[in-house]
Amino acid sequence: MDLDKIFIKDACPTKIGGQAVLEGIMIKGTDRTAVVIRKPKGDMHIKITPLPETSKWRKIPLVRGVLIFVDALVTGTKTLLYSAEVLENAEGGQEYEPDKLSLWLEKRLGKKAALNAMLYASVVLAILFTVGVFIILPTWVVNIFELLTGNEIVLNLLEGVFRILMFVGYVAVISRMKDIRTVFQFHGAEHNCIHCYENRLPLTIENCKQFETLHPRCGTSFLMFVMVVSLLLFSLLGWPNLLLRIASRLLLIPFIAGVSYELLRMAGQGNSTFIKILSLPGLALQKLTTLPPDDKQLEVAIAALKAVLNALGPKEFVGITDIEGNLFPETEEALMGEKTEI
Repeated sequence: MDLDKIFIKDACPTKIGGQAVLEGIMIKGTDRTAVVIRKPKGDMHIKITPLPETSKWRKIPLVRGVLIFVDALVTGTKTLLYSAEVLENAEGGQEYEPDKLSLWLEKRLGKKAALNAMLYASVVLAILFTVGVFIILPTWVVNIFELLTGNEIVLNLLEGVFRILMFVGYVAVISRMKDIRTVFQFHGAEHNCIHCYENRLPLTIENCKQFETLHPRCGTSFLMFVMVVSLLLFSLLGWPNLLLRIASRLLLIPFIAGVSYELLRMAGQGNSTFIKILSLPGLALQKLTTLPPDDKQLEVAIAALKAVLNALGPKEFVGITDIEGNLFPETEEALMGEKTEI
């Protein structure tokens, strides 16, 4: 890991972020998001969506971290489901057929309400899984060490270390899956392109390849900050009974998320020795969640980034794009290569 290639002295930090999805990337700019997905036939599907105005709450330290975390969770899940739907529709040119549950919800709630219900159900399930596996399970398992030591600080530290090891192990296991490795390559492509833009170089494949797949503002680093902050904070709370421990950990999640976001902002806005040391755990974890992309994956990342940077471009659009940032209608002629630029 070459920190000088991650914290580049002359780089101009931005607030542009993103997320890898199935066969694609979502980039979030200041006023819009763009998700670009490489379809099986090779063309790049794009969806540009306008962002609402930033609320005053998002300017308040600690509070903004909680709001941004929740928004990222909802938007990320929504985009991931969208990418899956695009790919399923593209397979063999067949239309997506909703399952029985989706049809039942559509019949009773209407299509839009049914989609929202499925989305938020997915978010709730993701939260329940995270809480169960990474919050409740570690503090329950560490109960066995009460027989060996009654030191409350030691028990809390053991819980924190166990939580981190579980998370790293989970990421290491899923990174062995072929589809997940592809997602991690797109994740690397996202970081390559953002580095390239922040260093004021033209967005080309060769320029993007110069940079690391690790980035100090990555969501992976945020998760590592969450675990480290929780380890330090929980060690100050004593070791009450199991129910009280679980309750205290759940109640402190918003505060921990807020502190972690402020640390992430700090990491993304400087290159001092302190910042580099602060960022090391998250960057180390990114070694698992990012992989070097191929040229086709970099094309997707470049197209998505150009879509949010184009001040004169549309803030709402669905169609096809290319590496130059041109937008085309998704028609049969476009799919055959006879594209008409918008």
